Amino acid sequence: MALHPYDLYDVRSLLDEDERAVQDAVARFTDERVLPIIGACFDEARFPTELIPEMAELGLLGATLPTEYGCAGLNAVSYGLICQELERGDSGLRSFASVQSSLCMYPIYAYGSEEQRRRWLPDMAAGRVIGCFGLTEPHGGSDPANMKTHARRDGGDWILNGAKMWITNGNLADIAIVWAKTDDGIQGFVVEKDFAGFTAQEIKHKMSLRASVTSALYFDDVRVPDANRLPNVKGLKGPLGCLTQARYGITWGPIGAAIACLDEALGYSKERILFDRPVAATQSAQIKLADWARRITSAQLLSLQLGRLKDAGKMQPTQVSLAKWNNCRMAIDIAREARDLLGGAGITTEHSPIRHALNLESVITYEGTETVHQLVVGRELTGINAF
Repeated sequence: MALHPYDLYDVRSLLDEDERAVQDAVARFTDERVLPIIGACFDEARFPTELIPEMAELGLLGATLPTEYGCAGLNAVSYGLICQELERGDSGLRSFASVQSSLCMYPIYAYGSEEQRRRWLPDMAAGRVIGCFGLTEPHGGSDPANMKTHARRDGGDWILNGAKMWITNGNLADIAIVWAKTDDGIQGFVVEKDFAGFTAQEIKHKMSLRASVTSALYFDDVRVPDANRLPNVKGLKGPLGCLTQARYGITWGPIGAAIACLDEALGYSKERILFDRPVAATQSAQIKLADWARRITSAQLLSLQLGRLKDAGKMQPTQVSLAKWNNCRMAIDIAREARDLLGGAGITTEHSPIRHALNLESVITYEGTETVHQLVVGRELTGINAF
């Protein structure tokens, strides 16, 4: 039997029936609903909001959270497969789902009160309430302990001041999970879009994640009721715990982008005739295609094992850093090389590699730059903090 070109190690056979069903459902959604429009959305710098209800109907928002809150209750591997198939369409769509699920719904579930869970999670799972996550600030994102945004008590409320930057979903969001310094350590707040003094400004002129909404958030004496404070966490472990959840999904997403690039380059190289033979018949092209398949296979196995560890409650942040570093680097290199193999045709968004390459410039940077994740692994190996 011929091996599947995008799954040379038959990783799919390691999935259970439910996991395969999830992957197939999201793959159909990506093929039928995302791919026909996403190139135009990228060109127009437009997020396809019309897909949000369909994503919600498929159970893709907050997919791993319990069914009692209107969520799908899936395991971590299934969530990873969701991210992979969505990013096969576009990183912007996976970023939307990742922020909604891991950075907004997760902290409400993990750190919020039962009242907050009941208030927000069902509507977020249904796509009726959209969230964003405010941690990174204008002066930088790799040192969150140095945040300037702060909140002070004022009777039964909090007064919030500061700014957040590079916020996915910012101008789409009904609520923002905002992390701020207080006299009692860093705390999280659910800031509603109609709170006086809260404004979001969309960031324009992006060359990456164009089919995604990216914003700056500003807080000018925003009065936040104490009922909107996440009561069950203090300190950096709150936002960092959210980022670990999101980074896990990001280890899977770029695999989808890389598969999309391999798929397009493979088809193009078989059809493109140069010097009386297909490009695919040349040694240089076959070496490139084979190398991409090798790297994709390695990434698939890395993320699958990470997912199994997560489902067993054994996943460590360093393991997430290793996979995020490896898989983002894998995908961006393949996207760039696939663009090259397509020649001049590769510079247009009629083909996916240039779009994926540009998007992955953001993916390899956000939620921990490549350098940060390298240093996390280095600290694990040496016991010495080089930050």
